[in-house]
Amino acid sequence: MRIAMACAGMLLAACAHAQQGAVSVGAGLHYSSGDYGAGSTTKITSLAATASYQKERWDYKASLPFLEVEGPGEVIPGVGRTRGQASATRKESGLGDLVLSATYAALYDHARAAGVDLTGKLKLPTADESDGLGTGELDAVLAVDLYRTFDRTTGFGGISYHILGDSPSLPLENAWGLNFGASYKVNERDSAGAMFDARQRVIAGGAPQRELLGFFARQFDRVWKGQAYALIGLADGSPDWGFGLSFARPL
Repeated sequence: MRIAMACAGMLLAACAHAQQGAVSVGAGLHYSSGDYGAGSTTKITSLAATASYQKERWDYKASLPFLEVEGPGEVIPGVGRTRGQASATRKESGLGDLVLSATYAALYDHARAAGVDLTGKLKLPTADESDGLGTGELDAVLAVDLYRTFDRTTGFGGISYHILGDSPSLPLENAWGLNFGASYKVNERDSAGAMFDARQRVIAGGAPQRELLGFFARQFDRVWKGQAYALIGLADGSPDWGFGLSFARPL
């Protein structure tokens, strides 16, 4: 899901870099609710298994969610409302789309504590299209993210281009996205911050996505780290509200 992908950027800014050469595994829970401008509420629950591997300047990640969607059939996770006419409410569950990503630390200035990351992502269509859990198409994202630390505060932002696979029954459009925010290192273990995330509409007659997120991250010990976040939707393409929890640890 797109929100989960965006939260990966928050973890980058809020938490210390992973141990070089380490494999980490984790899990994340996301829940959202909204009417997407349709007048009927759609509830989406996602429980995702995650894995990552960091080596030198490269950071590789994978995420596979199990989804439950309850609401009108025209709302698809990660896309939003796809048709103007309301359809019957359904409740479906099953595997979501597998998301793979690779991030390259293209630049890091130790003196200024600033850097530039380049990321490529692929969304593989493992979700059941007939149940409305995905689009059934291959998607790709190209992103550039910048960050700089001032004492305890890290500011970050980025732009992305979403290349969405479409079909005659679901003619999606490519779209630009952006995000910006800041995190504050409260102490050696805790960080907190906020982020604005947006994307252009991806279907004719649809609505853009805009969300405001607040998050808190904690390093529980030398192994476990976790994050909690809450969001408010600012456009009909986004849920009205949502929250999530995630945990990760190196193997």
